[in-house]
Amino acid sequence: MQDLLLSFQQLLNPEELLSSGGFYLVLLIVFAETGLFFGFFLPGDYLLFLAGLFCALNKIQVDIVTLCAGLIGAGVLGNFAGYWFGYRAGPMLFKRKDSLIFKRKYVIMAEEFYHKYGGTALIIGRFVPIVRTFAPIFAGVVKLDFKKFVIFNISGALLWVLLLTLSGYFLGIEFPWIINYVEYIIVGLIAVAFLPIGIALIKRKMRANKNKQNIQ
Repeated sequence: MQDLLLSFQQLLNPEELLSSGGFYLVLLIVFAETGLFFGFFLPGDYLLFLAGLFCALNKIQVDIVTLCAGLIGAGVLGNFAGYWFGYRAGPMLFKRKDSLIFKRKYVIMAEEFYHKYGGTALIIGRFVPIVRTFAPIFAGVVKLDFKKFVIFNISGALLWVLLLTLSGYFLGIEFPWIINYVEYIIVGLIAVAFLPIGIALIKRKMRANKNKQNIQ
């Protein structure tokens, strides 16, 4: 049991992942987080940033072109897997009971995000934790035109991967000492990433309170 918990901790620790797991494990995590419903808890934005940073400092044995190409490919394939799952079995998610690795409220959150932004949710949602996992699944549920899905999928993956990975890479090239402050970087990126979710939850609660007052 202790070994299992340790392995789970390492899975959530991007530094440990990059140092011990290497390039292929990072690709697997990006694939899972961008399309498999149980991958929502995996590190995303800051993993890409740190991958670029570690690449600049030669802490992972891969060049930046291969790193970016692999991450883009993993992100695109992950969304395809999510779309296929949503297309085939997505409606079941709205009936599925909550469990340790699944919360129905996450599906509802992605649904609201999708209705608000349409197909572009597949691009914007790449930068929002949880939404980036469930947005392609919901696109499959509503059977978004596949050609449009391909365009949004590839565009979102390019923007997400290149912006975050190259930011880490060039910062590592120009300011190699930044590696000493990696914990603060992670906290900052998490705070920025979860800000839209926090705002959405606050707005939802305010609407719920307002509706209660109107009923009374």
